[in-house]
Amino acid sequence: MFGFLLSVLIAALAGGIGARLAGRRSTGCWASIALGWIGSLLGTWLAGLLGWPTIWEIQGFPVVWAIVGAALFVAVLNLLSGQGTRRQPPP
Repeated sequence: MFGFLLSVLIAALAGGIGARLAGRRSTGCWASIALGWIGSLLGTWLAGLLGWPTIWEIQGFPVVWAIVGAALFVAVLNLLSGQGTRRQPPP
């Protein structure tokens, strides 16, 4: 049970960092967790495709590839939704 909760926490952090790197200003907790899981799948698949090793893994969760995958996923979503073309003034 502790391992699962740790994975959820790491997924939330990785998703939040990845979204922030891709230019998304705010994501909720559930969205960050989902982005972290999607990012880990996408990042691990991409790393395996390119033959890159796992860089940093905690309890079987690829932290670096989750951040990279989440950032790529959010960047693609921004491009498809048109949010990457508009600049918003800083708060």
